[in-house]
Amino acid sequence: MSGRSAPVRLLIVDDHPIVRDGLRGAFTHSQEFEVVGEAGNGAEALDLVAELKPDLVLMDLRMPVMDGVTAIHRLSETAPEVRVLVLTTFDTDNDVLPAIEAGATSYLLKDAPTEELLRAARVAARGEAMLSPTITKRLMDRVRRPSLGMLSARELEVMRLVAHGSSNKEVAGRLFITEASVKTHLLRIYDKLGVRDRAGAVGEAFRRGLVT
Repeated sequence: MSGRSAPVRLLIVDDHPIVRDGLRGAFTHSQEFEVVGEAGNGAEALDLVAELKPDLVLMDLRMPVMDGVTAIHRLSETAPEVRVLVLTTFDTDNDVLPAIEAGATSYLLKDAPTEELLRAARVAARGEAMLSPTITKRLMDRVRRPSLGMLSARELEVMRLVAHGSSNKEVAGRLFITEASVKTHLLRIYDKLGVRDRAGAVGEAFRRGLVT
């Protein structure tokens, strides 16, 4: 009787077929893993998890029909024994924190070398956390900056006007400040919310309940 344990059953979830092919190829030569299926979005992933009973899901975040964070949250309710390794190109707070809060076991960026991917999969399959160095630094920065996400009274005023469709010129007029000041406030807001642009700030502000 062989002492070799059964391979980890793997489900790959990504909306790009070429990415799925590449990931499948990365695990092809490893006897530790068996790719049991592929899904193109979160909804398909939920169906396949119920059908195929994988041990580990490699989950992209931004996909049509159902995004990765929503799928991870659903899996934590319907199949809590299944581990999730997020594999994505996105490393902003707006992506990382919701995924981890939803129940992701590990978080890796797609530019990671194959060896690191295999190591992350092994770690995640054991239920242990592994974060890419970029993500670890981002979380450490967040801990070291207690003001992160805490907008000043003026920044909240700017954010609320922007969230409801006001242009920079309109915000300046309403608050009796210059457009240059509005731009400065917006840059600080982006930094505190961990986003890169106006749309990201609005979405994150609504998610955090800063605006209604």
